[in-house]
Amino acid sequence: MRQDAVVLDFRTSGRDLLEITGDVRRWVAETGIGTGVLTLFCQHTSASLLINENAASAVRHDLLRWLDRIAPEHAGYAHDDEGPDDMPAHIKALLTGNSLTIPVAQGQPMLGTWQGIYLAEHRARPHRRSIALHVIGE
Repeated sequence: MRQDAVVLDFRTSGRDLLEITGDVRRWVAETGIGTGVLTLFCQHTSASLLINENAASAVRHDLLRWLDRIAPEHAGYAHDDEGPDDMPAHIKALLTGNSLTIPVAQGQPMLGTWQGIYLAEHRARPHRRSIALHVIGE
């Protein structure tokens, strides 16, 4: 049994879903672990991780619009220390989650045909986001 871990940093351009599948696939392949389990963890409270469709860009836009309706800005939140997008970003991160667990086979995450891994930036302005990756297996 072997394991490896790394923190990958990404620059976001504001509220968006940034596909990070290629970066994750490259790192898993570099570890040399063929079969195992991959865990990804977002080290932030106003960004998150998700797996969703990566073929139609309309899906990403629809998801972002839906999240904006669920957690709108200027909704009377007590917490607005960093601006009107601060508390909505925390709610969106809570709803979408901070970690993913993906099986690994043949040295690659076992994603479905149309699945991609996304870093969800919930803040309006650009940020540098850190995602911790850990893989364990053989």
